Formats: sequence, structure tokens, C-alpha cells
Amino acid sequence: MALTKTQYYGTGRRKRSVARVYLRPGKGIIRINNKPLDEYFGDNAQRFLVRQALEATETTGQFDMVVNVMGGGVNGQAGAIRHGVSRALLQVPAVQYRDVLKKAGFLTRDAREVERKKYGQPKARRRFQFSKR
Repeated sequence: MALTKTQYYGTGRRKRSVARVYLRPGKGIIRINNKPLDEYFGDNAQRFLVRQALEATETTGQFDMVVNVMGGGVNGQAGAIRHGVSRALLQVPAVQYRDVLKKAGFLTRDAREVERKKYGQPKARRRFQFSKR
């Protein structure tokens, strides 16, 4: 008897973070960089972001999630994972999650990046104090 490994893949990006998300039918176990979700993200806000796409499609306990994420900070990584989960859910056959995910805005890549610092200024837009004297 041949075992078939069903797996759905999605790449998510946010700021400088890139997440590779693999969804497999299972019990709802989430592992990020070989650590459990609660160990990887200490804050509930990031844990909520990671689970948000699954909760919107009501598939919370149906898939095990294996995630490799790199770059950026914790909020960027959590947003990248959410984007990757949403893209992976689109590959699930026989069920249409696209309308729910699109309406929630999870399929749109957030293109906002940090503006670079310019020379002669202390920050990207901040200027030194002007004095007429």
C-alpha cells in the first residue's frame, strides 16, 4: 500500500520577512523553524496573526503547519506566515477559500517597506532644527 503525502505550499512575504508554509492534513500542530508556535512567538498578537487565516476559513484543527521563516522582526514574520498560510489554503482542492481570504485581505501582499535614511538628515524624513540666526 502506497502512502500519499498530501501537502500544500505557500510563500508569504511581509517587510523583510519571507515565510515558506507547508500545510498537511493533521490535527492542527503548528511548528515554526522547528519550534512550537507558543515557543517561537512569545506575544499573543503574533500567535493570533499566524492562526488568523485558518480561523477565517474554519480549518483550525484540520491541518498541521510546518513553517520556515527568515528575515525581519517578529511582527513581519507573523504577517509573512499569515500570507503564506492564505496562499497555501488556495491550493486545497474541492473547497473554495478564495472569497473568504480575499475579503479579509489576507491574499494581498502588504508592500509597505521602511523608507531609507537620507544623508544630511538624522532619519528618513526628520530634518535638523533650522535656525535663522
